[in-house]
Amino acid sequence: MRWRWLSACAWPRWHPTHGKRGAPPPSPATPPTWPGAWPPEEAAARATALFAELVPDGPATAGHEFRSVVAADGTAVGALWFAAEGEPGHGTAFIWDIVVEPAFRGRGYGRAALDALDRLARSMGYRAVRLHVFGDNETARGLYRSAGYEETDVTMLKRLSRG
Repeated sequence: MRWRWLSACAWPRWHPTHGKRGAPPPSPATPPTWPGAWPPEEAAARATALFAELVPDGPATAGHEFRSVVAADGTAVGALWFAAEGEPGHGTAFIWDIVVEPAFRGRGYGRAALDALDRLARSMGYRAVRLHVFGDNETARGLYRSAGYEETDVTMLKRLSRG
C-alpha cells in the first residue's frame, strides 16, 4: 500500500457528502451537531454546510491532508483525510475520514492505511492520531482496536417516542 495525493478527478467521487457516505465524522469541538444526532431530513444539507466550513478550498485547504490509498498495482482502493488538532505538525492528528471502497474491503487495505498513517504522522511531527467511529460500526471499531487505538470516551443517545 502506498499514498498518492488525492487527484482532482478523484475528489468528487471521494467527497464525504457524495452519495450515501453522509457527513464527515464529528470533531470533538462540535458535539452538538454530530451527524449521528441529525434528523435524517436535514442530514444532507448539514453535512454539505459543515464540509464547506471545514474545507473551504477543497483539497487545497491548508493544514488538511487528502490522500488516496493505493494498492501495489496502482489501483486507488480508498481515501484518507486528516488534519491537525491545533497547530499542524504538533500534538495530535485527527482522522476526519478513512474509507476503503466496498470492492476492496476485507483485504487488509484499511489496516495497511492506518499503519502507513502512523509513519506519515510521526514523520510530520505528530505524537498521536485520533479518530471518531460510530458505535454501531463494529467492523471499523475492531479494525481500530487491532491497530492500537483505544476508546477514550463514549457518547450515548436515547431516542424518545412521540407518545
